[in-house]
Amino acid sequence: ERMKRFRRHGQESHRDRIKQELYQFNKTVEHGFPHQPSALGFSPSLQLLAIGTRSGAIKLYGAPGVEFMGLHDENAAVTQIHFLPHLVSGLSTHTHPISYLICAPPSVTRVTAVLAHSSGELLLLGTEGGHVFVVEVPGFRELEDHPVFLLSCSIPEEYGGRRSLEHVESLQENPANPQQVLIGYGRGLMVIWDLDCQSAVKHILATQPLESVWWTEDGLRVLSSHSDGSYCRWSVAGLDTQSEQEKSEVPYGHFPCKAISKVIQLPTKQGPPFLLFSGGMPRASYGDRHCITVIHSKTHVALDFTSRIIDFFVIRDGPDQPSALVVLVEEELVVIDLQTEGWPVIQTPYLVPLHCSAITCSHHVSAIPLKLWERVLSAGPWPITGGLNLSPDPPQRDLLLTGHEDGTVRFWDASGVCLYPMYKLSTAGVFHTDADPNDNMNQCTEGEWPPFRKVGCFDPYSDDPRLGIQKIHLCKYSGYLTVAGTAGQILVLELNDESAEQAVEATVADLLQGQEGFRWKGHTRLEVREEPVLFPPGFQPFALVQCQPPAVVTALTLHSEWKLVAFGTSHGFGLYDYQQKNNVLVRCTLNPSDQLAMEGPLSRVKSIKKSLRQSFRRIRRSRVSLRKHHVNNAAKLQDANARLEAELAEMELAPVQRKIEARSSDDSFTGLVRTLYFADTFLSDSSHNTPSLWAGTNGGSVFAYQLRLPSVERRAEDLVTAHPAKEIQLMHRAPVVAILVMDGHGSPLPEPLEVAHDLARSPDMQGSHHLLVISEEQFKVFTLPKVSAKMKLKLTAIDGSRVRRVGVAWFGSSCSEDYGESGLTVLTNQGDLHVVSLPGVKMQVHHPCIRREDVSGIASCVFTKHGQGRDSAPLRYPPHAQLSHSSPFLMPSPRPSSSSGFYLISPSEFERFSLSARCVVEPRSLVERRHINKPLSALTVLWPHVNQSSSLHNQPQPSRCMFHDDQLITTVTYHCSSLMGFSSSCASGDPEISRRRSAVSIRP
Repeated sequence: ERMKRFRRHGQESHRDRIKQELYQFNKTVEHGFPHQPSALGFSPSLQLLAIGTRSGAIKLYGAPGVEFMGLHDENAAVTQIHFLPHLVSGLSTHTHPISYLICAPPSVTRVTAVLAHSSGELLLLGTEGGHVFVVEVPGFRELEDHPVFLLSCSIPEEYGGRRSLEHVESLQENPANPQQVLIGYGRGLMVIWDLDCQSAVKHILATQPLESVWWTEDGLRVLSSHSDGSYCRWSVAGLDTQSEQEKSEVPYGHFPCKAISKVIQLPTKQGPPFLLFSGGMPRASYGDRHCITVIHSKTHVALDFTSRIIDFFVIRDGPDQPSALVVLVEEELVVIDLQTEGWPVIQTPYLVPLHCSAITCSHHVSAIPLKLWERVLSAGPWPITGGLNLSPDPPQRDLLLTGHEDGTVRFWDASGVCLYPMYKLSTAGVFHTDADPNDNMNQCTEGEWPPFRKVGCFDPYSDDPRLGIQKIHLCKYSGYLTVAGTAGQILVLELNDESAEQAVEATVADLLQGQEGFRWKGHTRLEVREEPVLFPPGFQPFALVQCQPPAVVTALTLHSEWKLVAFGTSHGFGLYDYQQKNNVLVRCTLNPSDQLAMEGPLSRVKSIKKSLRQSFRRIRRSRVSLRKHHVNNAAKLQDANARLEAELAEMELAPVQRKIEARSSDDSFTGLVRTLYFADTFLSDSSHNTPSLWAGTNGGSVFAYQLRLPSVERRAEDLVTAHPAKEIQLMHRAPVVAILVMDGHGSPLPEPLEVAHDLARSPDMQGSHHLLVISEEQFKVFTLPKVSAKMKLKLTAIDGSRVRRVGVAWFGSSCSEDYGESGLTVLTNQGDLHVVSLPGVKMQVHHPCIRREDVSGIASCVFTKHGQGRDSAPLRYPPHAQLSHSSPFLMPSPRPSSSSGFYLISPSEFERFSLSARCVVEPRSLVERRHINKPLSALTVLWPHVNQSSSLHNQPQPSRCMFHDDQLITTVTYHCSSLMGFSSSCASGDPEISRRRSAVSIRP
């Protein structure tokens, strides 16, 4: 309140209005595969796929870009999902949530089976105690005049008694007669119940415990699968009250087999039907396999999946035309094309397992190449086509690159709601590894039984952990890519449209530079193949730098115009000329007392004695500083009061600051290089700008080197040289996170080749340049070339947080196309997002984004460097660019105007957030009825056990579906046999669920 008294109201209100036009924080969409899926559902009429998770989330997917998401208030696992016919209606955003609840008798403990009747008026619930309840829809009221009760006189003696029947395993409706329902009990008894007569019309007596049932399309036969690995076919035609078994078969031998958990039989236009079942493998030999068997005519294939099968269903183009098999396993979604010979796997446009190999780093670039964009869209038809994507075309084409533990780099189209896979690059072929390149897991041996075929891409095991990708840098203008790995390897790659066989030349960079007394205790370097390697079209490596010791690469940057790559580890940094393939600079930053840096990432054992020693040193320094403060306190009291009065006269009051102790130079990893930066700026004097390289370390040191580049004509012959120019040591020795140079107008320097392609204005070289050094604790601006401190913004001293990630972005106004500001996007160790203005270095907005306990989420955050602007300049190719005209990376790049970012919310999911008020990527979808004569569907979700003793108002509330405009009616079923249906209006204002928001309209 005291601060506000010294502010001018007019100026502050105007600035606040500008902030609202520039900045707006939103968590917009989740990319990737849902973490820990637990249930699967599909609506043929709506063509929507639904997935439930163990955390209570429900996600619906249709055509690419059509996504709906809901999250239960409590952490309750979803166990079943069912779509209810006829229950879709249009509701405005002013509609209040509606809830319906019925409670079963106290003896009921858990709902085990659900049947949504095709009439849309009934819902049948089977329970753990053997009861079957009939519920009215949409009122969700139990129909007491429709009891399902089996008379003991009509059941054989061995099945008599409700306890011996066990739970209701399955409920199936007769496709030919909707009034007949098949009830399957866990012990093996199956009963056909007539809803009109309210009596059992037929019994099916199986000798093995029941797993699932399936009623054929003609209604004449029933298939049942059992726990002994067998399936049986029963004839239910005729008037006999007891059905006879037509066929019983154990598909995979006479030895004990695992249970067949689900069986499906579908007719075809010509020839025999499709038979599909999950499980049934020989227990001793293949009990650890996760398989679905598909049998059609003479083709018999056991699809071997990479993780446990949750559920599966078949999409049909017509009553007798199966088209695709959709399988949900724990770690991915796999779709098999049943209409193409060989039954190939269809590439999914969403729900792609980002964690097929663990993600180790991420890198974002703008302007996805048009050629690759079209290649993604033409990858093949997607069989799930529900809804319409109403989101506008992406204002730009964005690319997200992820590095993985197995040495691969995956390219993703991150322009819109879906994260499309585009391209996969593997670096393992450059090195000798334990894996045999001739191994092909997808091919089964001829005559092998069962006839396995490996499907799915999830493979969490790396052949060699040293292959892991740690840093990525891509130049979108030239098509050069550099990647760095765990064992100190740096690869430089170029784009080639044709395959090439070539050897990769390796250059060693000795970062220790002959220092004695150090012994590397970590892993060894990777062995490079000396013979030529055949590389497929795409990015092909042509140069390799091997750091020695082979420590993890911690910093990497590429300047494609100068043909230079800079890299850093925990021991130092180097500069590599990839045109002449030699080292320009190698600098050791290792502290002689830093023994921990010699142990490597695979043996991080810190000495307890050293930890205690460092703790006591900090305490000792703190006490000494306090004693000095008390001695001088009386002498300086008068001066302090005078300074206080002067500060109160200022326009703004500085916030209370905490004292920050300087870090010791003996702390571990002080020589670790955190950031590298190329800049064409003033180092020696204010009249001559020269290329330069800047490096920041974990110990608060900044090193600047002046680079001398030969002329373009002599670039291939003359050497590039580097000379020390400046060195800065921050007072508190806080780790340097980022370095930035601003031109005379206060704008960040453009990227390499950006000016050459007329995609950015030339930097102002008339005024003085400024150096911005961002440490974990503060932002400090220095003038160049004198390197004198000009201004700073403290962070740790104000709120105790530390900077973890920094990005440069352009924020365009949502009200004026001609106005925008540059700024820094900052993520702290508390999970908070800040926007800092440039060049004034003032805090603009602050938003909580990630939980402070989510260390992996904070570490995985990546900011987008560029957004979409109004104009795109035509692209002109430089004469020295050695790329073909068909190179997909040669295309216009728009001027930036927004900022967003990604971070991992689970090993398989990216959360996308936006800080821009102008451009937000979020789902906007429309669901409408395709066929008038087909009913629409609502959703039924089954949650686990809920305490029955709790009163009605204490029951868990239903999951809220975050939709705009019209609403989708959903139904929630709890394990305590409580049934709840609900609709929910837009919840975008709720901070707990706004991250799962989706805009949707539903038209009957």
